[in-house]
Amino acid sequence: MKLKKLVIVVVTVLTVAFVLGACASIPANAVFSADDLPGKTIGVQQGTTGAIYAADYEELGSQVENYTKTTDAIQALKQGKVDCVILDSAPAAVYVAQNTDLTILPDPFAVEDYAICVSKDNAALTAAINGALANLKESGVIDQIVANYIGDAAGQSPYVSSNADFSGGTLHMATEATFRPYEYYDGNKIVGIDVEIAQAIADILKMELVVEDMAFDSIIPAVVSGKANIGAAGMTITEDRLTQVDFSDVYATGTQVIIVRAK
Repeated sequence: MKLKKLVIVVVTVLTVAFVLGACASIPANAVFSADDLPGKTIGVQQGTTGAIYAADYEELGSQVENYTKTTDAIQALKQGKVDCVILDSAPAAVYVAQNTDLTILPDPFAVEDYAICVSKDNAALTAAINGALANLKESGVIDQIVANYIGDAAGQSPYVSSNADFSGGTLHMATEATFRPYEYYDGNKIVGIDVEIAQAIADILKMELVVEDMAFDSIIPAVVSGKANIGAAGMTITEDRLTQVDFSDVYATGTQVIIVRAK
């Protein structure tokens, strides 16, 4: 009996020591504004504008860690492998709500516009999408879709497709479904702001929407090769991307923020 108690005590002590050691290995937050980024390790999703912004700090001594998925970057931050993560404010808010040990710095890091990318060989589709976007903006449908995912009225105004005429063919959308609330999985289905906007566009163009999940940095190659007709994934217009694809008119504005450990 004494031996059994001794074993329990030893196991308990070792467990506590392990937990305390693990906690002690995670450094305290040292990033309180963008001014603190030089010399820090910055986590980003590969191929995003956050990665582009972070790269500017490499000449100032920062190390940039690129991750295929934002979830991996967030885990790296929680584990102390990076000092911060640069990410769009909407998905950042979701991650922070799910992880009380993380917080968003109050000052916006950058403001950017979101648009849909289309092959340079398909100017007719770009023009058609722009026409549909103008219609959806004027009718308030885009505001309704955004409000269904962001704000106090979230979940109250989902876009419901009523189109059964697919005479315009298939609209194949490439996305990266870890960017909640723009695109993410609800069960086995990809949903989100970008998906509903693409569905509304497809309805106007009398097309059937097909959504494919892939790595973010595979989206533009998929559009260029013709594997997908459009790319929509909270994608911003940059000079480099404009050399590869065309973009629709802007349909939303996003803000890049910095996520750090809360302590």
